[in-house]
Parts: sequence; C-alpha cells; structure tokens
Amino acid sequence: MIPPSGDGAVPLIPAYGESSLADLPGSALAALGLGGANTLNLAPARRVCVFLVDGLGERLLRAHAEAAPFLSAHLGRVLTAGFPATTVTSLSTLGTGVPPGEHGMLGMQLAVPGEGRLLNCLRWTTTGPEIVPEAWQPAATVYQRAEAEGVRPVYVGPAMFEGTGLTRAVHRGVRYVGADTVDDRVEGVRQALRDDRAYVVTYYGDLDAMGHMVGWGTPEWREQLAIVDGMAERLAAALPPGSALYVTADHGMVNVTERIDVDETPELREGVAMIGGDARARHVYAEPGAAGAVLETWRETLAGRGWVLPREEAVAAGWFGRAVRREWLERVGDVVAVPYGGLAVIASRQDPMEAAMVGVHGSLTPEEQYIPLVEVSTR
Repeated sequence: MIPPSGDGAVPLIPAYGESSLADLPGSALAALGLGGANTLNLAPARRVCVFLVDGLGERLLRAHAEAAPFLSAHLGRVLTAGFPATTVTSLSTLGTGVPPGEHGMLGMQLAVPGEGRLLNCLRWTTTGPEIVPEAWQPAATVYQRAEAEGVRPVYVGPAMFEGTGLTRAVHRGVRYVGADTVDDRVEGVRQALRDDRAYVVTYYGDLDAMGHMVGWGTPEWREQLAIVDGMAERLAAALPPGSALYVTADHGMVNVTERIDVDETPELREGVAMIGGDARARHVYAEPGAAGAVLETWRETLAGRGWVLPREEAVAAGWFGRAVRREWLERVGDVVAVPYGGLAVIASRQDPMEAAMVGVHGSLTPEEQYIPLVEVSTR
C-alpha cells in the first residue's frame, strides 16, 4: 500500500497494457501485418515511422502549442512513459515493446546484483569487469521480430550512438543509419521508407538536453521545440502512400525548485551502500540489515515531497509493470525514492553534472509521465 503523501499527491501509475509507450512498438508491428497484439488499435499501414523526441512531454507541448503548430494540430492520444520516466528505460521499452519489469533496464544507474557496484545504463560505464549488453538485456527486440517477418528495420540517429552498450542492448536487429543533422535524419528516413514495407525509428535529443541545461519553457527550449515541429512536418511530407508517422516521446520534464543533496545530508547516507537511479527516481541500496532504518529515514526526510517505498511495495504497486522478473529484482533499490513537485534528490559529489540540471525527469507525475502520440498518415 502506498502511504499518504501528506499533501494529497498520488503517483500516476503507467498504463501498461492499455496506453503506454510499451504498447506502441507491438501495435506498430501489428499494423504492418506482422502479428501480435494491436493494443493501441493502429490502422493498417505498409510503412511506419516512429519519431521519438527526447523530453517532449504532452503537458509541455500543450503549454507551448504556439511553438509547435504542426504537432499541436495533429495531437491525438496521450500515452504514459513508464517508470522510471527516463531515457534509458524508455528507449529500452521502445526497443523491446515490453515494460521495464520485463526488459530489466529499471533506471539510469542500477546495482549489479551481488557485486557492490553500479552500472550506468545510459553511458554503459561501471567499475570492474565489463557488463555484456546482450546478457544484461536479453529480451528479443521489436527489430528482431520485424526482421524475422521479412521487414528490415532501420534506426536513424546520432552517429556517436552506433555500437554503444545501450544500442547493443536495445536496438539489436536494426540497420543503424548515423545521421547528425535534422536534414540528414529526414533524408535517412525518406530513403528507408522506399522499401515496400518498412519500420523506421528516428530520434532527436536536443530538446531534452536544452531542458536539462536551462529548463523547459525557456526561450532556448522553445527554439528547440520549433525545430522538432519542423522536423515532424518534414517527415510527414516525406511519407509515401500507405504510410504512417507516429511522433512520441520518452518522458516529460519538470524544472527544479528545490534540491536535497544526499552527499551533504549525512542521515540519508547512513546505512546506505550505494545511490542509484537519478534525481527524480532514486534506487537506494542499503547495507545488510539496514533497509528498514533507511526506509524510515528517507520517508521522514521526503515526507510531503516524495513517494518512498520498499522494493517489494514498489514492484507490487505496478510501477515497473505487472511484475519484475526474479533475476531483475536486486537491480531495484531496497528503497525506491520518487520526488514530486519541484524536488530533485541529487548527489553533488557522485554526479555533479546531474546535480546542476535545471530540468529533470523520472518520477510518476503527469508532467513526466504523459507523452503525446501524434499520428499523420497517407493511407
């Protein structure tokens, strides 16, 4: 049972199996005639392009519709991102078509069970021996499913991400097209859509990066939103007959108004072996026998500003999906601490770059969970 928050705030549990990001890839493959459940009831198409905009929350888009007239005019349904509402988890969800509890990418920084170290799943860095991406995330990808059915999927994104650990973990089976500019990405998509049947994914990350640096809603962020809008319009114009474009996001964002620094708050470090996750979705790994005390301290400190649950309750509440695979359970913190409002739980010495961010995401608030599903078709 989720304890009262103190101010009436209630976590927004992602709608897995109904209207979540996890339901989009399988529905798209079903729309292509490749079988499986079409949970989102997408209309049949010969070619599908998914445009993933990092950080484009639905509420953020509605708040600045004037900067994105094309997207706003075509805004349809709203999906939930999944938990944590963070890039590494959502890219994994989009790549596998299953909730986090099934693909195991349960946050940005996760404990390697039994080894006393963290894996940064975004940068794919850790101390000690290498973590093999294909072993850490063994679930088949939607790209592999498409390829097995005779559709060669294409991913058009920044060249620097080709061959990285995260790409190996969640984009297996795809033909990766490195494209660093908007023009190059639009052209890469255009070429990929020439196939008789096609499943194409393209990505834009600078909106999220700008939000982290200066906050969402700022003039600089709105300039990035306008670029996204123009790219979406160009992708729509590039669709051949019988095609569909779906524009969505990995998460939304909130601007920080308050920080709690774990590295400057000794009581929050007491009994704690490692701090994982990120500023809006903390995995807190306790020393042996200290989980109960850690839970009590974190609940008291975040009272009225965050949801703090033991691992078992967070899993049972459906935060990560209907279940978390047994082998993934110890990747989840003994305590899961999820701020709401404008609070960020930072670790200034452990991760000074994250500690300085203005815009953050990861939590179970509408601002972070709700993402758009924009559809344009030429059927």
